Amino acid sequence: MLYLTLRHYEYVIAIAEAGSLSGAALALNVSQPALSTALTRIEARLGQRLFLRGRGQGFSLTPQGQRVVEEARKLIASAARLEAAGSSPLPQTRIGLGVFDDLAPFVLAPALTLLRKNFPHLSLHPQVCGFEEMQDAMLSERIDLAVTWDIGLDGRFARSELARLRPHVFLAESDPLAERSAIALRDLATRAVILADDGLSVRHMMGLFASQGLVPSRVQRAASVEVMRALAAHGEGLGLSYSVPPGVQTYDGKPVVTRPLADKTAVEQVVVAQLGPWQAGDPLTQLRDALLTLPLPGAV
Repeated sequence: MLYLTLRHYEYVIAIAEAGSLSGAALALNVSQPALSTALTRIEARLGQRLFLRGRGQGFSLTPQGQRVVEEARKLIASAARLEAAGSSPLPQTRIGLGVFDDLAPFVLAPALTLLRKNFPHLSLHPQVCGFEEMQDAMLSERIDLAVTWDIGLDGRFARSELARLRPHVFLAESDPLAERSAIALRDLATRAVILADDGLSVRHMMGLFASQGLVPSRVQRAASVEVMRALAAHGEGLGLSYSVPPGVQTYDGKPVVTRPLADKTAVEQVVVAQLGPWQAGDPLTQLRDALLTLPLPGAV
């Protein structure tokens, strides 16, 4: 007989996402002492510590805890599929799925495949858009669930981390910096920098420079990551992007070199987000749990 129930695993997931007992208790609508007692029993039953408790720093997952949370999300998603399969046929439910434009080549197709397999009763309507359009669509409920960067989202939006990515630099094969294994922001600041043509994205990248008291000598914008790579490959500047397409050539066959940014603090979250708080057992929360199992290339 199984000792731990799905509810126990929901507790573990909620604590991991909230980073604290108080936040998880609020999301689950249970008391904090009850949640603390449940966590103690869960860890005792599993025989391993799932969280590190740092004074004033909240809860952080141990390596064992990360594995348990990953498997727990899969278990909850499987249970949701089983429940849906055993019930009477459901009417097609329309779900607007938004994906940020430079993440779409990596995320959109796998996400649709995953969700259609696990939730066949859903009618998925994907949208690819930038930051401002994404927020407008979520506020007007044209997008129910979004995979995007954790940039510009205020307290009205709930989000759960899918992955963390480090920026990379695109440059010409002949550029002297191409010989380095990683490139620092201070080296970029003395050169022309190519950034994505999105207001929030530009402000975010400029903020990375400003945090070190740097200002790029010249900034150029590119309509897409592939345009950025092409411009960099032809020596028009150094591209800077969190999204890193595979391959070592541009569309016109020009070699392009990709190097990680050396500054370790320059890391950004990719999140699954919705308007309003997550609710345990809610269909959108179940979709989120499924999406959080997606692997993302280059995650740190």
